[in-house]
Amino acid sequence: MKPITKWKRKQSAVYAAVALLAGMYSAVAAAGDDHGRDHDHASVKHVLLISFDGLHEQDVARCIGANTCPNLALLAKSGTTYTNAHTPGLSDSFPGLAALVTGGSPKSAGLFYDVSYDRTLYAPSDTSCTGKTGWNVVFDETVGIDGENGGNLTHLNGGGAFNPQAIPNALVNGVCTPVYPHNYIKTNTVFEVIKGNVSGARTAWADKHAWGYDWLNGPSGKGVDDLARTEINSIDPDTNTYYIDKYTHTEKFDNYHVQSLIYQINGKDSTGQYNVGVPTVFGANFQTLSVAQKATVANGGGYLDASFTPGPQVTGAIAYIDQALGRIVSELKERDLYKSTAIIVTAKHGQSPTDHSKLVKNGDTLTALLEANNYLDSAGNFGQNATTSGNLNDGTGLVGTGMVQTDDVGLIWLRDQSQVSSVVKTLKANLSCNAPGICADGPQAYILSGPQLASRFGDPSQGRTPDIIVQPNPGVIYTSSKSKDEEHGGNAPDDSHLGLVVYVPHTHHAGKVNDEHVLTTQVAPTILRLLNLKPELLHSVAVEGTQPLPQSDRDD
Repeated sequence: MKPITKWKRKQSAVYAAVALLAGMYSAVAAAGDDHGRDHDHASVKHVLLISFDGLHEQDVARCIGANTCPNLALLAKSGTTYTNAHTPGLSDSFPGLAALVTGGSPKSAGLFYDVSYDRTLYAPSDTSCTGKTGWNVVFDETVGIDGENGGNLTHLNGGGAFNPQAIPNALVNGVCTPVYPHNYIKTNTVFEVIKGNVSGARTAWADKHAWGYDWLNGPSGKGVDDLARTEINSIDPDTNTYYIDKYTHTEKFDNYHVQSLIYQINGKDSTGQYNVGVPTVFGANFQTLSVAQKATVANGGGYLDASFTPGPQVTGAIAYIDQALGRIVSELKERDLYKSTAIIVTAKHGQSPTDHSKLVKNGDTLTALLEANNYLDSAGNFGQNATTSGNLNDGTGLVGTGMVQTDDVGLIWLRDQSQVSSVVKTLKANLSCNAPGICADGPQAYILSGPQLASRFGDPSQGRTPDIIVQPNPGVIYTSSKSKDEEHGGNAPDDSHLGLVVYVPHTHHAGKVNDEHVLTTQVAPTILRLLNLKPELLHSVAVEGTQPLPQSDRDD
């Protein structure tokens, strides 16, 4: 722990020394009931949101201090760098992005993981909604038609349609209705709000799964005009390998997103084929850094020490994402849009553990313990663990079985909710890292259930929220995988503490650092304020009381 503490003491000095960090004047100034725009932001016509998945605050501090991310440094020089930004409790890609675009935590948005469970849903094959309920919802790469019947993911666009075997059903006003990802999210998004409240607005986004991220459209199903259909788990025809096999190959995938943004800055759609106008709000997700962080330390992945010194792959990945940012900003300047575009650079999630000495991979001891005590099927026959082909979303799978989702966190949906107290008792009796222990015996580990869980994540009896959430010791990954040394999804410090840089044109004060504790949920209401809209138009903002990012550099 000593090196981490030492590094944190150095952060302020590093930021000050390089004089490249930045401030935002009234970026989220109160607009008032008449939606009147603050004078300084009258020229903000576009907002660009970029998620470099895995980007920790410490990565930002180190690369700016070492001058290895000059483009990010230049952006920070004209904006505000938030050094104490965190995800709202869970750090998988779904809740991480939902925080940024809804202003809500899983409690209101209803997204806990891309692979989760809902007790109220019927199987995709149950089109009359007359059978059992309780479906293992999988909205990942297999949601594209390429994944039908467990097929190979051979197309960058996921095959061009939804895989019908991946779409569960629900009774809606007595009618059995398919639940697409946009039906699954429980709250609206910035894309829907902006389209509905800014005259002539256009919206766009590009992410890592071609069809699973349909939920960005929001409940209307129409929030994103230009949702790029790119699937990172598809096979690159040039190499016959997956884009995520190594970080340098992932750069090729991420370059598709860079090109999409460049097309959009030039007023075209993400394919470059049609003239549609520059989006009002747009952005993209990038995976190169995340892939480099996950790679094993033995193969040059991850970090070298507890001070976030990047290994060779992370060093290369940071250089790449900075170069990508530079290309995007240069295009904005070339098209005379930089002075009217606010830019937000952050991440859906971090990665854990960055300190390799903390890594523990004992296998999925949490699931094994639940099975051994018959809280889940002892043979692992539950949810989509029990498909006919062995592949997810092949049209089979068991209903009403409960499930568990593990990475560096454990989300537990019991088949019998009356057993919660018994399960918690069993878990607490097996906290150590020795088999069959779940490695949750440290001061930063915890087990959530009952009223405490409901307060933070919603009532499990409503069907969506897990019955129990297990946060193991930082560094624990419930896997035996030999291909990765880091993961995300939970609330370990390295998962949740993210980089966040916000540039707003025509600021009065540049080069500011804000060290207040903020959440990534505050990005969404900030986007609306920048476009002169009420943050409360976002349902999650109204329900959770999410505030825009703090105006620490205002003169009043």
